[in-house]
Amino acid sequence: MSAMPVQGSPGADAAAEAEAAPTAMGGAGGRLALRERGTSMLAVVIPPLLVFLVVLGAWILVSQVILAEDKQFLLPAPWAVVDVAFLDAHNRAELFTGLWLTAKAAMVGLALSIVIGMSTAIAMSQAKWVERSLYPYAVVLQTIPVLAIVPLIGFTLGYDFSSRVLVVVLIALFPVITNTLFGLLSVDQGHHDLFSLHKGGRITRLVKLQLPAAMPAIFTGLRIAAGASVIGAVVGDFFFQQGTPGIGVLMNTYASELESERLYAAVILSSLLGIVVFLAVTWLERRVVGRWHTATRAPR
Repeated sequence: MSAMPVQGSPGADAAAEAEAAPTAMGGAGGRLALRERGTSMLAVVIPPLLVFLVVLGAWILVSQVILAEDKQFLLPAPWAVVDVAFLDAHNRAELFTGLWLTAKAAMVGLALSIVIGMSTAIAMSQAKWVERSLYPYAVVLQTIPVLAIVPLIGFTLGYDFSSRVLVVVLIALFPVITNTLFGLLSVDQGHHDLFSLHKGGRITRLVKLQLPAAMPAIFTGLRIAAGASVIGAVVGDFFFQQGTPGIGVLMNTYASELESERLYAAVILSSLLGIVVFLAVTWLERRVVGRWHTATRAPR
């Protein structure tokens, strides 16, 4: 245990001087804080940027050097993808229209997964018999080969927007249920005893103890579900092949027509959509949970 500085001692004087330093330095203290923030931002941005440059270099190497000239259409150069897919107005409009339809299905499906998954997990956390009744079916939901039943969903419910949303829910629901339930049941027993001592009811215990304590686990599940929702929307598009074409339908069309530039562009846009959704959930986690959870992680 570290010793506390005593008032009037040299340690206390040094601490007071340290606290007063930024105030005394005025603009210098602010510049120092800005410099530290800039250094922190560079530490966050530079590593993934370096990996991106390495991947881009490997892409160019394989496309332009390793592949024979008659096979370079299998992996077009990055600038060819940009030129054909994004600089051509018709192709760009087609891709972004398909991306928007897929994004809508992913977002609606993710929202439904969150509502259904959290409600189910809360019900299971309140009664053991509810957990025993529902949890096996949640596991079954995870083990269902979604790719095999996607055509059945199309035959039964049609190939419209609602069927795509259902595929998203089937893929994204399980992580929300399991992580929310884990967080709700992981509250320290001492905290439960404290609520029991103050005669806290079931609702009070849920709202003021279990849900706040479960937030880090809940957002872990939401981050997994966010990526899964985009995959589910693309899978639904890819296999339905009917109705309004989303990005998955475009991928299948481009693959069958050997339009590799537009195919790679569709894959890149799908990945960017998943990244955007993941970052949005992470931003929301920072707003709701704050930095206390990540701040307690051991530095590496």
